[in-house]
Amino acid sequence: MTRVVCAQIRVENADVTGNVARAVAAVEDAAAEGADLVVLPEIFNVGYFAFDSYDRAAEPLDGPTLTRVREAAAENDVGVLAGSIVEDLAASDEGPADEGLANTSVLFDRAGERLAVYRKHHLFGYGSAETELLTPGEDLAVAEFDGHTVGMTTCYDLRFPELYRALAERGATLVCVPSAWPYPRVEHWKLLPKARAVENQLYVATANGSGSYEGAELLGRSSVYDPWGTTLASSDDDPALVAAEADPERVAAVREEFPAWRDRRGDV
Repeated sequence: MTRVVCAQIRVENADVTGNVARAVAAVEDAAAEGADLVVLPEIFNVGYFAFDSYDRAAEPLDGPTLTRVREAAAENDVGVLAGSIVEDLAASDEGPADEGLANTSVLFDRAGERLAVYRKHHLFGYGSAETELLTPGEDLAVAEFDGHTVGMTTCYDLRFPELYRALAERGATLVCVPSAWPYPRVEHWKLLPKARAVENQLYVATANGSGSYEGAELLGRSSVYDPWGTTLASSDDDPALVAAEADPERVAAVREEFPAWRDRRGDV
C-alpha cells in the first residue's frame, strides 16, 4: 500500500524562493504524516503563468530547485514527483536538445535518486504562451516505486487519452498529473482524470496549485481516483495536503473482476 499525497501549495508568480520553500515544507509535512510519495504541482517554482520569467528562471535538471527537492526527498525518506519546472535543455545533463526550454517533471526515490524524467507532451496554447516558449517532450516516463509502476503526465495531457493508454500498456498502475489548472474549467478538471482512471483501470493522482494571477486563478481541487474512478480524496481551492492509499494489487483485482482491459481490441 502506498500513501500518495498531492501537495496543493500556494504558487506565486515569479517568487521562486518562496514557492520552493513552500514545496519543501509540504514535502516535510507530508512525510511527517506518513506519505510514501508526494506529488508537487506544475511549474511550482516559477508559476505557470509567469511566462515573462520562464527564460531567466529556467534551470537544468541539477539546478537549485530540483537539488533542493532531491535533498528533501532524501532527508525525509519519501518519494517526490517534482511537479515540473522550466528546464533549460542545453544546460541539462541529459537534455534531448542543445537549446530551448521544456516543462519538465522529475521523479525522485526515497534516497533522492532520479528515477524518471518527463517533459510535457501536449503544450497548452489556449490563452497561454506555453506553445510559443517551450519544446514538447517525446518520451513516455514510467518508473517502479513502492510496488507501483508510476506513469508521469502533466496538466493539459489529461485531454489526450491515448497518452494514458500508452502508459497503461507500459504497466502503469498509478499515473500522477502535476497541474496548473485554472478557473473556469472546473467540470473538465473533475471529469478528465476520473475518465482516465476508469478507462485504464488504474489510479490517477492530480496535484494542482493554489493561487491567483493577472487574468488567471488556479482552481485547486487536487484529487486521487482509484481504478473504478472513485474519488478517494480531494480538496477545495485552498492550499492542502490531499492524501489517499493506493494499492498496486487492487489494479490487477479490478481488471480481473471487470475485464475491460482484457476485452479491448488493439486491431481496430
